[in-house]
Parts: sequence; structure tokens; C-alpha cells
Amino acid sequence: MNFDTLKKDDPELAQLLADEHERQNLTLDLIASENLCPKSVREAVGSILTDKYAEGYPGHRWYGGCSVADAVEQLAIDRGKKLFGCEHINVQPHSGSQANMAVYFAMLEPGATILSMDLTHGGHLTHGKKANFSGQMYTIAHYGVSPETEQIDYDALARQARQVRPALIIGGASSYPRTIDAARLAEIAHDVGARLMVDMAHFAGLVAGGVHPDPVPVSDFVTATTHKTLRGPRGGFVICRKKYARAIDHTVFPGIQGGPLMHIIAGKAAAFALAMTDSFRAYQVRVVANARAMADEMASLGHRIVSGGTDTHLFLVDLTPGGLTGGQAQEWLGAAGIVLNKNVIPFDTQPPTDPSGIRIGTPSITTRGAGEDEVRQVARWIDACLRADDPAAAAASLRPAVLEFCRSHPIPD
Repeated sequence: MNFDTLKKDDPELAQLLADEHERQNLTLDLIASENLCPKSVREAVGSILTDKYAEGYPGHRWYGGCSVADAVEQLAIDRGKKLFGCEHINVQPHSGSQANMAVYFAMLEPGATILSMDLTHGGHLTHGKKANFSGQMYTIAHYGVSPETEQIDYDALARQARQVRPALIIGGASSYPRTIDAARLAEIAHDVGARLMVDMAHFAGLVAGGVHPDPVPVSDFVTATTHKTLRGPRGGFVICRKKYARAIDHTVFPGIQGGPLMHIIAGKAAAFALAMTDSFRAYQVRVVANARAMADEMASLGHRIVSGGTDTHLFLVDLTPGGLTGGQAQEWLGAAGIVLNKNVIPFDTQPPTDPSGIRIGTPSITTRGAGEDEVRQVARWIDACLRADDPAAAAASLRPAVLEFCRSHPIPD
């Protein structure tokens, strides 16, 4: 997209978009929840479908003129069902948060008990944070990780489930580096008469690529986003068993949303098609290999990796042994052109505004073509900055090397 018309109609905004393109191209994105979607997806998202209202579902709309919109959404549905081997998929949720909301509103009465992972141990806002609608509308019991292993203790989780008798158990997280054992969660849910929802927003691409166990066959509901490891547009979707399809669809529309974003649904359709290719599956293998290599390099340099490593696309580094905070690391590394985020770690003694850890993810840098040797080099740059007597000066000295790396690994057109 060259934005020629935007440059003429709104040069100020066009310049900001150019600035963002340059920022992305000349920095290394290690934020685990971000990626670089292909040009075909961006073209679909920027299409004339943005003009079309299509409240309802294919064949059952409230507006006329929806024949093409019906075909586009049905294409996304068919591709999503094929990709994930599911009985039903709703591709209309605007985000992962609204996908989760759809499940809650469809299945739970206000005040019902949800058992989910604690945000400070890796969970998500919509899994019961008090400031979030989920924590305000439902009774929340949280499970966490073992103090010894920093991994989920499923036996302890089972005992907790028998105590609290939740209506819904949620698996999945936003900063948990280990495999989610959905089959074990399903056993626990069935034992206490609960339904199971797996939020695979972070690892949906890993599932599609065959490098993470598939939660779909054992779960009542699976929610996800399309813009993280799936490398699609910003948006969400809900997978469920056929018996829940009508309840989920009715909750998404007219329950919590109005007209679907047809241009985004077109982008989802494009992303689903790409996710069924051999090249996408090979990409996901590289994403996980890069995360493991990078975590291994950081560990070899003396940094403490939360849970001892990673099985996925992300890992957490505990900065407390060096007397640093996540906020400091984020700022210093950002000055070097290495973009990541501060993050709480299990049993953190620092406030969430300036926690003890950083979260590092490899989807974006892998999309740019980096391999294991190259991400190990990036890990050494991070180490050099964090260990420097003057981190700001170290960041400035690293910036030329990071720039050269970015130029040799440009973001895909």
C-alpha cells in the first residue's frame, strides 16, 4: 500500500503511518503478542468491505446487499473449521476479550464461579481481573504455578477444583511459557461437572502448525485471537461444540456486538488459508526453536529463566538477581531498538507497574527470517545492555548493530 490518496487528503496522518512503518522496520519486535501479518492480509483488511454493514450471519442478515459479505464470512468459517478440525466456529468477535465474553455470557449466570489462572502467574485480564468485567460479574477462584517448578501443578489444580466446584474452568494464559495440558484440564473439569474453555489466543498458531497439543478435541470452548502466532489481522474467534453453536452465535450477535467487521473477517479468511500451508507449519517450528535457543542463550549468560525454559513462542526473564526491574530493562533495550515488555513473574514482589521480569517472544523476529544463531546474538545484545555499568550508554552503542540487523532482515512486504 503506497497511501498516495491519504498523502493528498491527510498528509499529517500519512506521515504518521510512514513513521510507524519505519519504526517497525528499524527495530526488533520481541513482544510475544505481536507479529507481522502478510501483505495479502493487510490488503483484505484495507478493502472496500469496510463499508458494508452485515448484522446477522450468512443467509440471515438484517440488511440487504450482503451476498458478497455472506460469501466472505462463509469462506472464513469453512477455512477455520478445516484448519482447527472443529464442529463450529464464530469468526465475528472483534477481539479475544470479546470472544471470552461471548462464552461467559452464553454459559454463565452472573456470580457463577470461574476457576482460571492468576494474572500474576501468567493469566489474562479477562480471566477474572477485578478491574475487568470478568472479575466484576463472576466469582473468581485462581490457580497458579508451583513455587518449586513455576509450572502448573495439575494435581493441585484438581484438588482446588473439587473444593470450589466451578461452573467453568479456563486454561490458557498470556505469559506462561509452558505447554497447556488441555486433556488434563478436561479430566479435571469433567470430574467436577464444569465446562472447559481454553483460551489459546497466544498459541493458536502453534496449534495450527502442529507444535502445541490441540485443545479443540477435548474442550467445550476454545477462544483465540488471529493476530499473534496466527499472523493474521487483529481480531478473535470462538470454537465450540455443535450443541453450543446457537448459544454462542446469539450471544455474539445480537448479545454483545452489532455489525461484524467484514474487512477484518476477510483478513481472517486470508490468514486461515495461509495457516494451512506447509510454509506456515515450518514457520511455527522455527518460532518455537528460536524461543528455546534464545532462552537457552540467556540462561547460559547467567540470567534466570522463569520455569527453567519454554515450550512455546515466549519466555520470561527474572531480573531480580541483577537488581533490575522490568521497566528499566524495557526502557534501556528500547533505546537500543529492541522492543519488548516488562512483565510480572510468579510470586513477584515488585508492583505490576514496574515488575521484576521481562517477556520475550519470537513470532515477529522469526517472520523476519531470523534463525537460532541470530536470536542468540540478540540475546547477547540484551545481556550486554542489562549488565552494563551504564545501560543507557550501552544501548546507544548497540543501536548501530541492531539497525544493521534490521536492515538485513526487513519486515516482509
